[in-house]
Amino acid sequence: MNLAIDIGNSSAKMAVIEHGQVVDTFRTDRPDSAYIDSVLDHYPSVQAAILSSARGVHPGLEAGLRRRVGRYIRFDHTVPVPIKNRYETPETLGADRLAAAVGAAGAYPGRNVLIVDFGTAITIDMVSAAGEFLGGNISPGVGTRFRSLHDYTQQLPLRGLTEETTLLGRNSFSAIESGVIRGVIYEIEGYIAELSREYPDLNIIFTGGDGNFFARHVKNPIFATHELVLYGLNRILEYNAD
Repeated sequence: MNLAIDIGNSSAKMAVIEHGQVVDTFRTDRPDSAYIDSVLDHYPSVQAAILSSARGVHPGLEAGLRRRVGRYIRFDHTVPVPIKNRYETPETLGADRLAAAVGAAGAYPGRNVLIVDFGTAITIDMVSAAGEFLGGNISPGVGTRFRSLHDYTQQLPLRGLTEETTLLGRNSFSAIESGVIRGVIYEIEGYIAELSREYPDLNIIFTGGDGNFFARHVKNPIFATHELVLYGLNRILEYNAD
């Protein structure tokens, strides 16, 4: 068994994985040594772990992992991966974005894949059929957009995701909800349309906290999974097993 840990800007996600299949998943806002110990106490068969973090180094947590498992990797740009990284500044590329690309290449080997990760930020990344990470873009996430409208204005209320939107809002609530949600939909559909012209066999993966929501609203065949980064981290861990 392996333990894959992805510490993002808002929360930490982790999965116990055996033979490439997720056995159990966990989410916490406080990824500390005590929490990791509780997971490992529940799964004492975990023998290896890999950690990706958007929050920098976690000395105490990492020291605990090294004590508890036989093999530990902190994933960053220096760790070998089973795809070619074409990013011009690999040291600035978020480890979660590269791990997601590895996961996508494993899910669709020899295929072109567009990855959209709906988190605190929305990242739009491409992996080629040749197994190359081609790069991508970053824009504010859905929650970030809603909070920005509330925090940087005097009177706009804080809103959130809703299944029902109108093309034109008829009050402040619906104007904000439709503006943010439809704005994201049109943004992603624009990327899909343009990239599909260059890559006619394009496969699309949505991931992240709001991935399932937008998979229901974007007009394309989409595979949605919350575990893409964790699958990618596990594949990197296995790739570096020797």
